[in-house]
Amino acid sequence: MRIPWKTVAGFGAHLKATRNTLIILRDGRKEEIPLDTIDHLLLMGGHSLHTSVVNAFLRSGKAISFFEADGEPLGTLRRYGDHPDEVIRKAQDQAPSHSYALKLAKAATINRISVIESLEEGRSDQLLYQGEIDIIRQNLAEFENLVRVDEIRRVYRLVSDMYYEIVARTVPPEMGFRRRTTRPHTDVVNSILSIGYGMLFGNAIVAAIGGDCDPDQGFLHKGKAGLIHDLTEPFKPAMIDRPALELIRGGLDPAEYECSTERCILSEELLARLVKIFHETIRQNILDEQVLALRESLLGTSEFFVLKV
Repeated sequence: MRIPWKTVAGFGAHLKATRNTLIILRDGRKEEIPLDTIDHLLLMGGHSLHTSVVNAFLRSGKAISFFEADGEPLGTLRRYGDHPDEVIRKAQDQAPSHSYALKLAKAATINRISVIESLEEGRSDQLLYQGEIDIIRQNLAEFENLVRVDEIRRVYRLVSDMYYEIVARTVPPEMGFRRRTTRPHTDVVNSILSIGYGMLFGNAIVAAIGGDCDPDQGFLHKGKAGLIHDLTEPFKPAMIDRPALELIRGGLDPAEYECSTERCILSEELLARLVKIFHETIRQNILDEQVLALRESLLGTSEFFVLKV
């Protein structure tokens, strides 16, 4: 599967180009990429960009987008008069929301059930209340019978709330985690999850813009960055929740965080560990392929599906 965009993340890369080749130099390594294999260059973080890259890309009708290190979009360079993203965004606006929302909600729920089942393994005590997992599975089956997107959203929120309440039982009680909360968080577990979700969000928005999609036009989620929340929900369990819970259950030094009734502050050392862990578990290639699957379905060349992790 050819991904028609190239992401250069982090810091310190030097980019230059010939008429036919993009050249990326970093840490003594040289990568040469034929320009005809890239439609969109995505620069995330801080790099040195030679004007030859800008000239080569704009001359051939390609785009260059710039992002902060956390994925916050800054802007896009395109050849004057070119608006290739308008085709995708118009198709996105006219797409049947129900079909996409249904598949996203089902995939995310299946992946959360998988995490719950893995948390049950090897426990000496009972994790689940009687009939609890059956309720989640019944809701999963019920998605198919829901005719309105608002109903899918309502059931998905119910499943999500149950999921976090179950996960909370596997965490030491003194950490104060009971359920997923909004910011500012007052417990370390929610704070850790938010770091991971934020990193995943940044990688997903880079992929979405690379695919010329509108980040704010979601199906399962409405409002600002709705599509990015759609893209990340199915991948949170494997890419963020599992490694975060493994770290937490392995034990955290109380000196690594300070929580109060107002907010929880993580130490620089803990933040550095989290960034390293999530850099390894967030798979940009999966996010890119998911956006490509969405893009091709919007253009009518294939059915939409959610990738398995």
